[in-house]
Formats: sequence, C-alpha cells, structure tokens
Amino acid sequence: MEKRVEVTISKGVADVRLVRADKMNALDAAMFEALVATSARLAVEKGVRAVVLSGEGRAFCAGLDMGRFTAMKEKGGNGVAGGEKRDLSARTHGLANFPQQAVWGWRQLPVPVIAAIQGVAFGGGFQLALGADMRLLTPDARMSIMEIKWGLVPDMAGTPILASLVRDDILRELTYTGRIFSAQEALSYGLATRICDDPRAAAFDLAREIAAKSPEAIRACKRMLNNLSVDPGPALLAESVEQMKLMGSPNQLEAVRANIDKRAPHFVDVG
Repeated sequence: MEKRVEVTISKGVADVRLVRADKMNALDAAMFEALVATSARLAVEKGVRAVVLSGEGRAFCAGLDMGRFTAMKEKGGNGVAGGEKRDLSARTHGLANFPQQAVWGWRQLPVPVIAAIQGVAFGGGFQLALGADMRLLTPDARMSIMEIKWGLVPDMAGTPILASLVRDDILRELTYTGRIFSAQEALSYGLATRICDDPRAAAFDLAREIAAKSPEAIRACKRMLNNLSVDPGPALLAESVEQMKLMGSPNQLEAVRANIDKRAPHFVDVG
C-alpha cells in the first residue's frame, strides 16, 4: 500500500508529513491507520521533544476522501470515517474511538505539536489541525467545519477542542453552516496561532525553540495545560452517538447525492 505519512526526527524535532499530495492529503482508510500509528509511535519515541505536522503539496488536508462519499451515494450505509463499518460508540483508544484517535492522538502526545497549514483544512482535515497545540497558517489558507455539507456532524474529536478555543455563537455558526473561512478569520476566532508566509519554516523555528527547553518541564506543561479543559469523555462519546444516528439515514444520503450530483438537496422534515 502506498505510504501516507512520512516521519523524520532530527535534534529532538519530529517532522510528520502527510504525503498524499495528489489527493490533497485526503483521509482514506490508509491515512487514518497511518495517523493513529504515527502518534502512537511518537508517544514512546525517545528523544522527541516537539512535533511539526504538515501536509505535502497544495493542501494541509482536504478532509475525507471523496471516494468514501461516492461509495455512500451508490451503496448507502455507514462507516464514513476511517473507511469501513465500525461501531463508533466503542472506545478503542481510551476516551476515543479509532477515527477520533487520528486527531486525539496528537492532543495526547506528551510533547507539543505544531501544525503548519497551507491551502485548505476542511472537515476531518480541519479537525486534524485542531489536534495540534498550535496552528500556523499561510495568509491564503482556508478552513471549514464542513461535515454539515454531507449531512453529518464533526466526529473526529473536534468538538471538545473547539469548545475550548472558540466563542460559543461562532462555533455554532461555523458548525451549522459549514462555511469556508479565511486565515484572518481563523486568527480572530482563536483557531490560528499565527499567520505567516512560510508556516512550515516558522513551525520548525518554534519546534526547535521548544526542543531547546527542559524536556521534563515541557512535558509537565503539556500535561498541566491538557488538564485545564473540561472532561472530554462525554463530548467524544456524544460525537460518535450522533454520527451513528446520521450515517446512512435518508437525509444524510440525500445530502451526499445532492453534492455529488451538484444539485439542491430535497430533505424530509423531522421532529
């Protein structure tokens, strides 16, 4: 199988690169597997003091692979995230399920993670960026909580992280509409740490600065800061429960078909 993530480690800094540039680093089953495996590896890798997470090519990560939605249009059913049918309510990785761990694993990593973002970070790709401690964006980068476009909810650990970053009404507006927002808007919302012409270079500068500090103190800082947020367990489970209700439902499949067919959807009222 073609490689999805490449890792090199130099002077305490792990360079984690999504290398599916021809597909804008979209999340297919192999990418989910690679992200989960990579965060697990780095969690126990000796000598790692900071991580730079980036995507090769013109995008950080465009979100879920379109092939998954095409298959859903043709066949219906569930199991969008992660590539195959699975019980999303099962906690396979501590508080998280497998697809959530592709994001939550970076939040759990004992060292700081800096995401360098160019192009787009949409849907699951946006949630992947949220798993980092900090996000550096190019001026023309764009983001979106795009799941509503496909009749779904964000279910890759995004909601408990977003709740600690964004004002409640802004979070609701972005989630309900799925609209694409700019790097400058992301900065004003609290979703971008900094805007810079070369976020990857800036991320490595920052990572090297962190790596030069006491590794015990840095790890203690991350543990302490992670503990500031409210218990994420209920939010992670709620994501999974709500997503399982939606996947394969008539209105969700209509959202997928309408987007792929490039027509207005025809939803059935509920409630």
